[in-house]
Amino acid sequence: MISILIPTYNYNIYELVAKIHAQVVKCNVAFEIIVCEDASDSFLTENRKIKELRHTEHQVLKNNIGRTSLRDLLAKKAVHNWVLFLDADVLPKNEDFIKNYIVTIKNSDSEVILGGICYKKEKPEPSKMLRWIYGVERETKPLEARNKDPYTIVSSNLLIKKDIFLETNTIDEKFYGMDNFFSNQLKRKDIKVKHIENPVIHLGLEDNKVFLKKALAAVETTVILEEKGFMDNNMRPIQKSYLKLKKYHLVNSFSFIVSRFRKTMERNFNSDNPNLFWFDLYRLNYYIQLKKEQNA
Repeated sequence: MISILIPTYNYNIYELVAKIHAQVVKCNVAFEIIVCEDASDSFLTENRKIKELRHTEHQVLKNNIGRTSLRDLLAKKAVHNWVLFLDADVLPKNEDFIKNYIVTIKNSDSEVILGGICYKKEKPEPSKMLRWIYGVERETKPLEARNKDPYTIVSSNLLIKKDIFLETNTIDEKFYGMDNFFSNQLKRKDIKVKHIENPVIHLGLEDNKVFLKKALAAVETTVILEEKGFMDNNMRPIQKSYLKLKKYHLVNSFSFIVSRFRKTMERNFNSDNPNLFWFDLYRLNYYIQLKKEQNA
């Protein structure tokens, strides 16, 4: 029926696995839970307790292969035709989390089902405020909004048919921001995607500097995949904004103005009140610089 797959790296995931295990047992369906550590060296003692739960496997890789390759490895190990990918740093928001997915599988012809993501209401410390605000305002979306844009995928809570995942997860490089590529693949192949109200709470917040670095790495990934023809050039909002600037011959003017405020923006991103509009402009300007390097 369902394989629950959790890739992890240096994170204590026993609470997540125990909660998921208790829920899926109640559903009285065939299942397995596979946890794979990407060459972790922390929390191994805590996580080894996972093997005490029935139909559950815990594996530790000797070499770090990256999130995308690790997901591919897990999917190939899975014995059931539906696979539920969960990130290590999430917890289900409600006690019917697994039941909601099982019911949807039985009553839908969709090949991908997404439950969504949410964040704690309490604000974190200022050093993690940028990641929290971005998550709350950009990733936590009501069901109606998600269904209007079904191919915007947040894969930290992803239920998908095994064969569809293996067919679309075709790049194994250690790129950051691969959800954009995966979303594009589903759209290109016209895969049926259904969004439901079944969120997980994202607990793991990077500090502001780390998140900014990862956000820029995701922009780099977009440009690389565009260049290789693996991703359309109008999939992400940042791409659409660039095309609009290019259409009206405003790319250079935009870049000149934003570059003058780069240091001010960076200070803001590390404050207790980061401005997401500035964050968008900052990333767009970085995208423009990368495109110029390619003479695109």
